[in-house]
Amino acid sequence: MVNVAPKPIAKELADLEDLPLEERVAWVAPPTDLIFDDGEPLESNRHRVAMNALIDSYQHHRSPATDFYAAGNMFVYYSSTQKMNKDFRGPDFFVVLNVDGLKERQGWVVWEEDGRYPDVIVELMSRSTQKVDTGVKKDLYDQIFKTTDYFVYDPFDPSKLQGWHLSNGSYQELEKNDRGWLWSEKLGLWLGSWHGTIGCETTDWPRFYQPNGDLVLLTSEAEARRAETESQRAEAEKQRAEAERQRSERLAARLRELGEDPDLM
Repeated sequence: MVNVAPKPIAKELADLEDLPLEERVAWVAPPTDLIFDDGEPLESNRHRVAMNALIDSYQHHRSPATDFYAAGNMFVYYSSTQKMNKDFRGPDFFVVLNVDGLKERQGWVVWEEDGRYPDVIVELMSRSTQKVDTGVKKDLYDQIFKTTDYFVYDPFDPSKLQGWHLSNGSYQELEKNDRGWLWSEKLGLWLGSWHGTIGCETTDWPRFYQPNGDLVLLTSEAEARRAETESQRAEAEKQRAEAERQRSERLAARLRELGEDPDLM
């Protein structure tokens, strides 16, 4: 299912020319003076690192594909009056599938994106935002955005991980698997906790997992793993060459014992 804006946003531009003159005069164009930065930082550095890890790992997972857009802490404009409403800031992490991922954007403006809304959203909760993230925002993503998969994760309390999947027109809460992970049908990935070090902090981070349970790697992790593999391959080649050298020396010594000169052979 593709998340497309309900009328009138998705079709108002296309249908405008078909309207009677008096209705065209009454039509109000979407604003062009949108705000893309409210100056408010994320709740903590851990929230910032967690957001960047989700974005980086998903982008690396999909590379080299460019038919998606993954971002975070970016305004999603869905209404011409939204800029006057301070209740919502941009989702901490969101993905829109089947769009031009190379297009430069300051924010996600629904009426400039063919009526497309985020397909998946992850909000990184804190004690001060929990009620909003699981209440007002959840209702917004359910009833207006029609976002297929919505998750909330508290970087300081991973046990609060929750998720909902849009089914039969409304959100149904997801059940965790035996590892405490939640399945994103839209992404084809699990979302769960991973204990390890990112940057300079070791804690439980929100991470994506492959259907088989393998961790979706960060770009830096993939590069480190590739470098390790290449190092192991080089070491194996070095050991093979050394073994061949020793075998040749043993053969030469045996030939000399038999009265033969190996250098003449």
